[in-house]
Amino acid sequence: MSRPAAAEAGNDPLWDKTGSTEFGADQSDDPSATPERDPEKSIDRKSPSGDIPDGGLSAWLVVLGAWCVSFCSFGWLNSVGVFQEYYQNDLLRSYSPSTISWIPSMEIFLMFAMGPFVGIFYDHYGPRWLMLVGTFLHVFGIMMASLSTEYYQILLAQGLCSGIGTSTVFQPSLNAVSGWFTGKRGTAFGILFTGSSIGGIVFPIMVSNLIREVGYAWAMRVCAFLILFFLIIANLTIRTFRPPSAQRVTRAQLAKPWTEAEFVLIMASFFCFSYGVFVPINYLPAQALAAGMDSNLAKYMLPIMNAGSMFGRLSSGIVADRVGRFNVFIVVCFLSGLWILALWIPSTGDASLIAFSVLFGFFSGAFFSLITPVVMQISPMSEIGFRTGMVYFVCAIGGLTTNPINGAIIDSASGYTGLKIFSGVFCIAGTAFVVAARIHHTGWNLISRF
Repeated sequence: MSRPAAAEAGNDPLWDKTGSTEFGADQSDDPSATPERDPEKSIDRKSPSGDIPDGGLSAWLVVLGAWCVSFCSFGWLNSVGVFQEYYQNDLLRSYSPSTISWIPSMEIFLMFAMGPFVGIFYDHYGPRWLMLVGTFLHVFGIMMASLSTEYYQILLAQGLCSGIGTSTVFQPSLNAVSGWFTGKRGTAFGILFTGSSIGGIVFPIMVSNLIREVGYAWAMRVCAFLILFFLIIANLTIRTFRPPSAQRVTRAQLAKPWTEAEFVLIMASFFCFSYGVFVPINYLPAQALAAGMDSNLAKYMLPIMNAGSMFGRLSSGIVADRVGRFNVFIVVCFLSGLWILALWIPSTGDASLIAFSVLFGFFSGAFFSLITPVVMQISPMSEIGFRTGMVYFVCAIGGLTTNPINGAIIDSASGYTGLKIFSGVFCIAGTAFVVAARIHHTGWNLISRF
């Protein structure tokens, strides 16, 4: 059996470790190798025999599992605005909004900050144990939150325990999907991220109504059981296309991304954007109430936003596969900031706030669905785990600190207007770094597909 054939059959571990999955590996010895000239697809690291399925039943079952994870992780985080509003107006009303905001901030921070550690573990051992442990922690944390009545209890249960659980299931699901697709990767990620949008529709409505009907404790328990159901499906369907190869991550590998201008610029972009994009998600319901919106309508602001994001996530992935992931990413980042500055700031009535919720939801949803495909485009496949982890860790810094900062801004003289300006400016700054990364790679060629 030839060496590539043996590798394809899974019988040659040496080939798996030293083959063309290495970034920049020379394939000139393979006479059948066809050079990839597309500037977008040239970054995709295919297997030596080019046998990544890019579809099929097994691949789409992995997407189904990742969709369930997206529903239970990002979909759950997309509903943090409901908890912020409920805690500051009811259960924890003796605490300031800035203090309460540490609960969702910790969830966001842990979901992203655990990325490097989860990524390295994934690169060594695959998703199985990560998924099992994450499922337990996420469900257990929400169950414990249902028994909590004090601030520190909710912080530890919902913020810490559940936050670690969401991180431990979220990144492995994304990395698993990436190994099954190449040309349709954007489409696959767009589909799986619609789960977070649907979760962001279901959870806010469900939590609001259940709190009113059966109380906070049973509302959290119902959410925990629903999350357990979907994560069982995820555990049964998510697997890698190729078995993980346990390789030691050296200092040189960890340092290498920081020497690549495009990767550093993308990291700077995500750092800035994380200070802006979470503001409407966390504070739109509370701001709508402060603007005079009826409470029965204000509770639907997040579901409306997430309904818009569902279409943004799906369409952006399909379009990105055709016109370039960086090209689409720049547009959605810029328009997310633009709607904050041009529409949310002057909004005073119900109609304008609803319009902002839909438009911002559409483009911010596209932003979240394209994070991993954009990182993968400038990264070797063998290093995807810890590289995406590094990016999510940078996002975590903003996710942890932005809500307390936002709470302080609201308590200041500038109020919600200052909060909106803060959010929009950081989104535009993040867009500028993405543009710089594209220019570094393609030059000033505006029609380049990248």
